Amino acid sequence: MPEQPKVRTTEGVVQGLWREGHAVFRGIPYARPPVGELRFQAPAPPPRWEGTRQATEFGPPVPLSLPIDTGPPQGTDWLTLNVGTPDPGAAGLPVLVWLPVGGYVSAASNDPMFDPAALAEAGLVVVSVNCRVGAEGFAFLDDAPPNRGFLDQIAALEWVRRNIAAFGGDPGRVTVGGTSAGAGSVAALLTMKPARGLFRRAIAHSVPGLHSTPALAREITAAFAERAGAPAPTAAALRDVEPWRLATELTAFNAGLHAYRERWGRLTESGTALCPVVDGEILQETPWSALTGARASGIELLAGHARDEFRLFSVMSGRRGTFTGQHARDALDLLAPRPHGADAYRAGFPQAGPEELVETVYADALFRMPSQGLAEANTAAGGTSYLFELCWTAPAQGGALGACHSLDIPLAFGTLDSPVGAQLLGGEATPEAVAVSGELKGAWVRFVTTGDAGWAAYRPDLRLTRVLDVEPDTRPYPEEASRRIWAGHHPDPFDLP
Repeated sequence: MPEQPKVRTTEGVVQGLWREGHAVFRGIPYARPPVGELRFQAPAPPPRWEGTRQATEFGPPVPLSLPIDTGPPQGTDWLTLNVGTPDPGAAGLPVLVWLPVGGYVSAASNDPMFDPAALAEAGLVVVSVNCRVGAEGFAFLDDAPPNRGFLDQIAALEWVRRNIAAFGGDPGRVTVGGTSAGAGSVAALLTMKPARGLFRRAIAHSVPGLHSTPALAREITAAFAERAGAPAPTAAALRDVEPWRLATELTAFNAGLHAYRERWGRLTESGTALCPVVDGEILQETPWSALTGARASGIELLAGHARDEFRLFSVMSGRRGTFTGQHARDALDLLAPRPHGADAYRAGFPQAGPEELVETVYADALFRMPSQGLAEANTAAGGTSYLFELCWTAPAQGGALGACHSLDIPLAFGTLDSPVGAQLLGGEATPEAVAVSGELKGAWVRFVTTGDAGWAAYRPDLRLTRVLDVEPDTRPYPEEASRRIWAGHHPDPFDLP
């Protein structure tokens, strides 16, 4: 039995374990636990230790604001990360830093869907990060820094720069990646000054356009604090509310956002009350405006989305097949770009019934157009963008999920047998699933290693896109009708009326 792997970091020695031909190190702190006086503050430098720290168990995630039972509290050492490496004794291996953020309400790096085994086998060092989300990470408080979840991610990237060479990685060849709110985090990091130089490339799947103005964020935080029983919407007051109770209150608050539709508008359709704030300091503007306005430089970017982004939510909520003409009118009025977007959708999709219109405008507004727009903006800023659309239909539930949101992640990680992967695939992976997984995983490995995804880069004139299916091919952007409707309409921050 070989000796378990040990690595000396700048804070102390960690001992991991060998697993499936690679070494893993789990629960390494990159900042101090954000509790007590550090709660709602910027991440503080991690502690140092003498001797050897066992790094074989995942650190606890921040309390998650999810409509499911996440079990009893697991501790408060939330700001930790995990490293999977083919060989701690190697040098110069490419690095993927994965931000497992969902809806800005969850960030659990211990999800088996993010198991690094297949990517480590392909030669990548994989880092997965726990960071603050929900009220801990994004409540807008006058006596605390905004966007603390982003500050955590920057602190983790700084840890990678200091330490990843000791795990065999190249600190000059770091790719940061994420899906959904993790991709929104990546997009923000592209334009944030403190993140400059901490990564070379970026992967962003299903980028959401979720940002609030300070005015809206302040009003939402005040309403949430009142619900949670805090006497004021301040860090000082919210520190008296136990973190797990605060997360539970946010779950209920998010579920009831439709009651605020007249006042808070489009944000109520996102299901995420506490999202990143364009505060003018930490996040100075949205990624799209920063890149198109030449206030941020483009980099090597792999961006994409699924064809049927909204299908997961309509099926899981039981609403699939129930949408009426009124639902379509409401969706178009609320989410289509103004002033003529609703009419443009009806003209652009003349044969679409209410169901298709609802699914199309939700998919476009929430994920597809922000993703395509990020690729285009990054190209305009001098970067190289590679765009894809996942069109392979998940076999679960007789194909009812289509090519849905989040299907791409078990495919890319090669974790088809993880709980989420098995749920989307309807059980054991088919040869088709294995083939599509190999295509996307191969694109990731090529991109992280070389900066080239393996197909033609995106250009505004051709808009070439890799279409991932059983028979993948590269062709002009498949959602051209939607792109024309949204041309010139990048996601603006949610605001008060």
